[in-house]
Amino acid sequence: MNILALDLGTSSVRGLVLDADADPLPGALARRKMRLSVGSDGAGTLDAGRYLACLAECLDELAAGGHLREVRLVAVSAQWHSVVSLDGAGAPLGPVLTWLDTRPERPVGASGPADPDAFHLRTGAWWHRCYWSMRLPWLRERAGTPGVRFAGLVEYLLGELLDSAPMSVSMASGTGLLDLRSLDWDAEACELAGVRPGELPELAPIDWRGRLRPEHARRWPQLTGALWAAPVGDGAASNVGSGCVDPRRAAVTVGTSAAVRLVQRLPAGQELPPLSEQLWRYRVDHEHVVTGAAYSCGGNLFAWARRELRLPEGDELEAALARVPPDGGLPANPRLGGDRPPGMAPAGAGELSGLSFSTTGVQMMAGLMAGLCRMVADDLVVLESAVDAPVEVVLGGGAVSASTWWRSAFAAALAPRSVRHRGEPEIGAIGAALVALGRVAEAERLAGAGSTEGVASPTLPASAGPRPAS
Repeated sequence: MNILALDLGTSSVRGLVLDADADPLPGALARRKMRLSVGSDGAGTLDAGRYLACLAECLDELAAGGHLREVRLVAVSAQWHSVVSLDGAGAPLGPVLTWLDTRPERPVGASGPADPDAFHLRTGAWWHRCYWSMRLPWLRERAGTPGVRFAGLVEYLLGELLDSAPMSVSMASGTGLLDLRSLDWDAEACELAGVRPGELPELAPIDWRGRLRPEHARRWPQLTGALWAAPVGDGAASNVGSGCVDPRRAAVTVGTSAAVRLVQRLPAGQELPPLSEQLWRYRVDHEHVVTGAAYSCGGNLFAWARRELRLPEGDELEAALARVPPDGGLPANPRLGGDRPPGMAPAGAGELSGLSFSTTGVQMMAGLMAGLCRMVADDLVVLESAVDAPVEVVLGGGAVSASTWWRSAFAAALAPRSVRHRGEPEIGAIGAALVALGRVAEAERLAGAGSTEGVASPTLPASAGPRPAS
């Protein structure tokens, strides 16, 4: 049996085929880049129709290469927090709001949760512009049509392809509307969102499996008998794909954005442990939760600095970064895209200071990259306080895998912890496959052990400084 794993990211959509142990098969990969539209007003959106077309192109490419013949299971890793308003026929009424969009605001006169701490513990979230509790009223006001309903990007996509597309508990937890213990919509969160009957997706039961609609089975006959598993939030999938599935190991992932996370076993119905006011908590599946902090800067920061500062690429850039002296980085606030929850800094909050006529573009980039390292280090301390022990760190994600200097900067910022790097570029897809297989507990053996390498810890530029204040 083979597994088709789909990774529905912000900057690209990818499809790859894995074997029964979730190891990628050679050559069985299709990828299409996506254009994230950003604006000075804080917009961060994707075109739903274009995304669906690119996903179909990936499936066409894999089918043409003969890679789908033995596929019996389809697993999906998808971006958390996205939302799109749909009309009665399921057509998008506008673009998809991604995690990067900072435009939603508190409705006038709304007072928020009655007990913010209890709300945070139940939902793992806050009353914040990143979550549907604040996004739905904002979108509803702009829909301009009755009968609107809401879905995440992945629910829209699967709704177009499958016989049914309920929302998984993992994706629902990223909306900020889910009670993490009961695994049902939280009444207070829904009230804050102004939810009306029929506006939210149905929640998928633990044993849900989907199938292609007949018209799509004719297009991709190799997938006619394949079962589709409930999607997994991208952060949770990346932890599982990194082999970080218990409190001994934290995953630091740097893709388009960045995050630091721990996974713990916490079956549905079990009492929720305390949660720091600085951290979020979501669901991996019905048996596990993931706790952490996320940032709007990551690979997008690296790409912006290289492009706008007109820096070289590849080995030439790495060689230039390696020549930055220990005190050569600049004090930097890397929050160009604003804060992820619970922070409220708007898009455009990034800063560089200490500039002089001798400052180089490489020094600017180094300061920004090191600034993110310090943000992660600060939040890792908070994560460790919940488990009362230092953790091993596994670095992953395409952006950090592409830069030896950035891996070394993370190792320095996170010292004296052991820091390892997992270079596999498809950790999210692999993690989603392991969740679909019910093999989360085996992830360290299947995805982590023997596939990471240690990262040396040089002196981090002292001027990188502490995490900037909100």
